[in-house]
Amino acid sequence: MAKIDLVFRQIDERTRSVALELAKRHIRPDAIHIIDDVRPFTECVNQMLRIPHDCDYVVYLDADCLILEDMRTMIETFDAAYIDSYVSDRFRGRLHCGVHITRIDLVRKMASIEPPLDDMKYVLRPESRLRNLAMKPLRMSKQFRNFDILHDHFQFYRHVFMKYALRELRSRNRVQRRRLDMAMKRWPESANGVDDFMVARHAIDYTRRLVSKTATPAEVHAFIEALPEHAKAELDRLGIEEKGEFTMAELEAWLEKNEHRQQYGASDDKPKVFGLGLSRTGTRSLTGALQILGWDTSHYPIDEDTYTELANGQYDLTLLKDYDGLTDITTVPYYQQFDQAYPGSKFILTVRDKESWLRSCQNHWFNRPAFKQTDDPDEETHLLVRQLLRAAVYGCYNFVPERFSWVYDRHVREVMEYFKDRPEDLLIIDICNGEGFEKLAPFLGRPLPAQPFPHKGNVLTQRVSEARATAAVAE
Repeated sequence: MAKIDLVFRQIDERTRSVALELAKRHIRPDAIHIIDDVRPFTECVNQMLRIPHDCDYVVYLDADCLILEDMRTMIETFDAAYIDSYVSDRFRGRLHCGVHITRIDLVRKMASIEPPLDDMKYVLRPESRLRNLAMKPLRMSKQFRNFDILHDHFQFYRHVFMKYALRELRSRNRVQRRRLDMAMKRWPESANGVDDFMVARHAIDYTRRLVSKTATPAEVHAFIEALPEHAKAELDRLGIEEKGEFTMAELEAWLEKNEHRQQYGASDDKPKVFGLGLSRTGTRSLTGALQILGWDTSHYPIDEDTYTELANGQYDLTLLKDYDGLTDITTVPYYQQFDQAYPGSKFILTVRDKESWLRSCQNHWFNRPAFKQTDDPDEETHLLVRQLLRAAVYGCYNFVPERFSWVYDRHVREVMEYFKDRPEDLLIIDICNGEGFEKLAPFLGRPLPAQPFPHKGNVLTQRVSEARATAAVAE
């Protein structure tokens, strides 16, 4: 059984007591470490990385997160170095933040890194920056999981102000600006009284006035250090009366009033989803979008269990006991068997302009051989998966444009033929040409998210996706 430590980070959040009580109930940690009112966040991260842990995983939990389902059982099944948790955010919809599940070897590697000087990424996101610096040389990758967690609900007005002043600073690039702008389009108009959204809007405007886009990391750091004073002064100036303390009874009343809300965690009753698109048709973007909508899907798994099961014709995969579906070419040779093994599943065929797809495949296959010598058992398994799927899908081990073109046409034709009498079970989507949540969310019975589709294409395609998403929000 895994040993799990909890590091609970609080800065006098309104939800701190209830959040800790829920964490004890749903994580059942072997040890609890509380970091109380340490600011700025760079110093908080410095202190948390000095904790002498004796465990397998550390769960870093912010006091603005209310965990509403059991997490301990799932954490004990993890072997990934880092798992980021998707939560239901009060202001931004579905996103990953606030609950970070980190394997102890990665924690120790983070602690060994000297904080970079004059680094804006470190100033704005110190924990994330150190984690990325630690993971990159170790070739680690992070995973994402959905849990039923409320984030940034029921907070003090002063904390809403501070968070959205900081959010403005973190949104000073094209991608983050787009995300914030789309989220704000979804915010309800504030009535005559004070509410969270009015305070958040004011904090964003205030920060835009006080902190220039050309401010240095030192100037930004100084502003962040002084945020409590900025928040108090502005709320006093506006005559905003602060909220009272938060209680478990208030949470229970809210849950009862919102009993029909969309839940995204392990208790969510949802069908399996299989992405049927060939590699380089937007399968990673689809995986990220499914995560936002609540489906924990595995993109091209390369673990030994999955390889052994598929190689031996076993389609009730061990992996799918923990995941909600699969994407990329792992599904392509076996989707009809998955359809039988998991009745009621949904299938998504990602397509792309074929000439563009062939060029992308040629670039992707370069320097990715199917056979090579290795002493690394994990890399050996990866090569076995690559060999199995290339042979099963393409009938060749290397990129052959004529063969790939023929396979593409045949695959699309066969999928459409298979589902011709079940149109409700198949979605055909051209992510690379800008299609996104406006097609995917209704197909899966989810509301349109408050953030843009996680597109990984070129700039022109991203702009098409932005325009379509913005139009959908306006409707």
